[in-house]
Amino acid sequence: MRIRSFDEYRVRGNQEAMKMFERFLGFRCGELSDDQLRSELSNIEAAVSTDQMIASMIKRMATSGAPLFASWQERTEIPALMASRFPDAAKDIIERADRVCAFQFDLLGFTSLQFGRPINWHLEPVSGRCAPVKHWSQVPYLDPLVAGDKKITWELNRHQFFVTLGQAYCLTGDERYTETFMAQVCSWMDANPPKQGIAWASSLELALRVISWVWALHLFAGSPRLFPHVVQRMLKSLLTQGRHIETYLSHYFSPNTHLTGEALGLFYLGSALPELQIAEKWKALGLKILLQELPKHVREDGVYFEQSTYYHRYTTDIYLHLYLLAKAQGMLLPILVKDRLLLLLDHLMWITRPDGTSPYIGDDDGGMLVPLGVRSRNDFRDTLALGAAVFRQPTWKHVAGEQSPELLWILGAKGLHRYDNLTIEPPQETAKSFGQGGYFVVRSGWSAKSTYLMLDCGPHGAMNCGHAHADALSFEYSAGGTAWIIDPGTYTYTGDAEQRNYFRSSQAHNTVTVDDLSQSLPLGPFSWEAIGSSQAGALIDTGRWVHFTGQHDGYRRLADPVTHVRALAFRKTDSSELAGSSYVVVHDCLMAKKEHRYASRLHFSPACQVAPGTSHLVVSTEAGQELLVVTVVTDGRGLVATPRMQIEDGWASSCYGLRLGAPVLVNSWEAEGICSCTTLLVPIAEMGNRAVLERVASEVESAAEFLNMPHDVVRALAKVLQASAVKLSPVGAQSLR
Repeated sequence: MRIRSFDEYRVRGNQEAMKMFERFLGFRCGELSDDQLRSELSNIEAAVSTDQMIASMIKRMATSGAPLFASWQERTEIPALMASRFPDAAKDIIERADRVCAFQFDLLGFTSLQFGRPINWHLEPVSGRCAPVKHWSQVPYLDPLVAGDKKITWELNRHQFFVTLGQAYCLTGDERYTETFMAQVCSWMDANPPKQGIAWASSLELALRVISWVWALHLFAGSPRLFPHVVQRMLKSLLTQGRHIETYLSHYFSPNTHLTGEALGLFYLGSALPELQIAEKWKALGLKILLQELPKHVREDGVYFEQSTYYHRYTTDIYLHLYLLAKAQGMLLPILVKDRLLLLLDHLMWITRPDGTSPYIGDDDGGMLVPLGVRSRNDFRDTLALGAAVFRQPTWKHVAGEQSPELLWILGAKGLHRYDNLTIEPPQETAKSFGQGGYFVVRSGWSAKSTYLMLDCGPHGAMNCGHAHADALSFEYSAGGTAWIIDPGTYTYTGDAEQRNYFRSSQAHNTVTVDDLSQSLPLGPFSWEAIGSSQAGALIDTGRWVHFTGQHDGYRRLADPVTHVRALAFRKTDSSELAGSSYVVVHDCLMAKKEHRYASRLHFSPACQVAPGTSHLVVSTEAGQELLVVTVVTDGRGLVATPRMQIEDGWASSCYGLRLGAPVLVNSWEAEGICSCTTLLVPIAEMGNRAVLERVASEVESAAEFLNMPHDVVRALAKVLQASAVKLSPVGAQSLR
């Protein structure tokens, strides 16, 4: 209690008091009357009816000369551009909208979910659980026995498919989409009276919902079937939801993307609905919070403070929308907003894999701010493309690619044209340290087949580390167009406690475990019992190699403490060398006094097949790519040996709620005292002849000094490589099997 501030007690106390007023006195728990709505409207003359005011508002949305987003004014140009430039994306939008009309919903990693007819807005269909309809503060949404996986129910209640319906209407002019939108929004208001049920239990969910409603209203504004009485009722609900967000801002509950997302929701409402008297207050409050939180949430190196790449993308979207909304209204923002946005976007560029997807470091919740296209959830390039168009950055466009239909729905035809005219320039650097965030990225280049390595050696998280994973010194590796070694992702938050703990554990990451324990120990779905800390060294470029050393103390809590030090070396290439010669050496040193059980894990992508040999492993894909993995260990006496090699069935989750089987290589051994494990990753299929593999064997010794690698280990690695090279045919590595 001593660490809580007076302001926290004041805010939390006021919120608890308001909950009591709502529960026992019914305060703000009913739908606004027509007279109450009229009293909330700004500058309405006595001679003007509420109906006339609503009709005027709809007309403004349909014809405004100063829209918040250019696409809202350029509706007539979008269908032709989508048909000529992005026909597949247009088809996907219409098909998804048609499924919504048929009461089938694609949410998170689930497809064609059904919630009944009419929609049961409180249902979680995977578990069959139905959250109770009572005061929102009394809904135990974290209890899977009551609510199932609340993320699924919340995703439905975000109403982001209303935006998809609006897009489909703009593309086709089919009034069926308007009628579906009105029927479903009225169904929701009937089933979710103010303050009742799970849809009111998180202020962030309300914020995302009101943003969806604002977008949908503008996309449908030109429809003759958008009835004013429905819009009037929606306006009443938007007022109530906005006040709820304002009252229950997550200043001390979840002051992360919950708070910034809620603030953006208020800024959206204030900007999009100037007819409301409270509009300017909401806009000012939202802006104040977003400016206050920016330097806390985004470190000076551009990394989001919760150590989650997915929430980093969320934060980038939130501040991009703030930037665009403010610019459309002629508002001057502090230079800090642009500076941190540039850093956020630059980090997104660096972490993007050569295949265009992004790694999931930390939690992935599967959601989006405003989904305007149909793409993989681990593909963040639409955000990067938007940033490139807004700030005219050719290097970001190089990574984002030329196909980004989402740009058209935000920036309109002129914005898309500006992006088209932007030159494409690959970044000049190929190695980058994000010192405060603890991420280190090395690449052989910026093509789709470049080699890529990303290492995590940063803080465990922020606040209660709710979105962190026990992933210190874990890494990802791609080469030849294949993401070979990946972070398995998140899969679930509250739907399955066992799976939640597994996906957060060290066993689910590419690092070393001691005595079958995780570096950090979870305590519930969003907190930790024990937390390890990391210490990172510098990323050093020697000309031929780029190398890094870091360590963590997660196993210092043991009766016999163990310190894990990991050194990685990335072999650089130049234009005169074969592309396939970019390989990686990973050297782990475990420092202890007594005997322990150790296991080093490599999690491969679901596209990989694994063929173990006696002293090596060959990983392959159907496309013909292959990766050679060689591992040796030293015991406490310094004797070199081959560890026990085992292939386990693991999981990979490319989106929340979705998991696919994926192979995991587990190298295990026991040792007393100081020991080491050294792994060599060589993309053999690209090399094409055994001479290159023989050269790798001769080069490994040059990395020994800065990796602090014993010469006995170097000789053992070279011996295995030379033996493999003898078996390697002149045209590839197939005979290694």
